Amino acid sequence: MNSSFGRAVIAAPRVFVGLLVLVAIGTMLFGVFARYVLLPITDWFDIDPVNFFWVEEVGETALAWITLIGAAIAVGTRGHFHLSVVVHRLPPAGRRWVDAATQVLIAAFGLLVAWLGTKLAIMNSVLTSPALEFSLAWLYLPATVGGVLMALYAAGHLVSGPEGDAE
Repeated sequence: MNSSFGRAVIAAPRVFVGLLVLVAIGTMLFGVFARYVLLPITDWFDIDPVNFFWVEEVGETALAWITLIGAAIAVGTRGHFHLSVVVHRLPPAGRRWVDAATQVLIAAFGLLVAWLGTKLAIMNSVLTSPALEFSLAWLYLPATVGGVLMALYAAGHLVSGPEGDAE
């Protein structure tokens, strides 16, 4: 993917995950600050405490998105786990076949994750979170997005061939 669109398709999930990591860290830091600094101060002055119940929901949702989009990024960069105990001893045609089979399995797994994530998102869309009252579909949509990205990245690798094929 040498086009600007291709680079954006690869860069956008990384930027999104990076921003979510910052949001998650900031939210968790606020939660610690609220629990150990603001809460004792409000107790001391006998005033209503600061509500920080929402911190857990934001962190949980951010973690779901970070994990599943991050998994797709790993597929896109060929950073997923693999063993090359035997594969490196195969002739180039055998290595290409193993790589193609691997990419097909990854794409199938991504589509399965996306399908199940979509079913869960639809099923839970009528439920809301207790603190922020957002639809719980947002907690399951990362599976849909991450699964689709995994399948797209694996399909792209299937078309482009194995890494290091030019050797």
